Amino acid sequence: MTKFLNPKIFDKDVEQVPTRNGYGDGLLELGARVGEIVVLTGDLKESTRVEEFAKRFPERFIECGVAEQNMMGIAAGLASAGKIPFVSSYAVFSPGRSWDQLRVSVCYSNLNVNIVGAHTGVSVGPDGATHQALEDIAITRVLPNMTVVVPCDYWETKKATLAAASRLGPYYSRFTREKTPVMTTEETPFEIGKAAVFADYGDDAAILACGPLVYQSLVAAKELEKEGIKVRVINNHTIKPMDVTTVMKAARDCGAIVTVEEHQVMGGMGSAVAEILVKNYPVPMEFIGMPDAFGESGQPEELLEKYGMSVREIKEAVRNVILRKRPS
Repeated sequence: MTKFLNPKIFDKDVEQVPTRNGYGDGLLELGARVGEIVVLTGDLKESTRVEEFAKRFPERFIECGVAEQNMMGIAAGLASAGKIPFVSSYAVFSPGRSWDQLRVSVCYSNLNVNIVGAHTGVSVGPDGATHQALEDIAITRVLPNMTVVVPCDYWETKKATLAAASRLGPYYSRFTREKTPVMTTEETPFEIGKAAVFADYGDDAAILACGPLVYQSLVAAKELEKEGIKVRVINNHTIKPMDVTTVMKAARDCGAIVTVEEHQVMGGMGSAVAEILVKNYPVPMEFIGMPDAFGESGQPEELLEKYGMSVREIKEAVRNVILRKRPS
């Protein structure tokens, strides 16, 4: 395990905090020192954790109501005038409902608009299929000029928020709703476009994960190590631009890759990894993610288990990809 991870990561009482809290705290820090920061939301002030920013900096907060397409247009106008807008909503609404405005008004002009998609993945739970964003990585990473980041926990989300304010061009980050284990610390390095090796037990296979499912990947790797299967776990938080160097090194060193994400397996982080490998260094791959389906209402852990994104399925995918690497 890297020395920068939370030393209590595998404890039963490991601290759990929603990733969206890191966004809210990051905005407060930015608001205090960057006067150009403006925050917009579509009637989701508390849920997207921008309520405290609105209280502290009311002159730089815009409540747009349930009008996400208009909100994206407002953000484009603000960016054109030199402001640094953060558009805060559920991912099914933004970028989902406002994709056309994102494409034409923001990305085409390469404007400094930060889009925040909350409530992603099936871990949204009881809110059900209509509010479980599982396609947002695919529809954002395809857009020219766009940066796409999927933080793994509270601290990484805060760092990704702070980094967004100084990065030129459109920037999309996705957060989850539920409390998830805090894997990193305030001192853990974070750099957009630079994946991080979180655990390196050996070179039987490499797991490339993003978002809170990095935790399940770490647990799977630890359990597999007890079985004599030694894997590397990489926090692949930046989907675009992806860290080609780290992806290629994992492929060359391990010869087998498993990607893990709380997103459709088609078009997501795993697809981006496959695009890199098929062009440069093809190796056997397995994909953990949503299997071409919509979600449903339920408890987060139940849904992760049902749709094949639990520790058990990650371990099975590792075993399968190793067999494909060396069938004998």
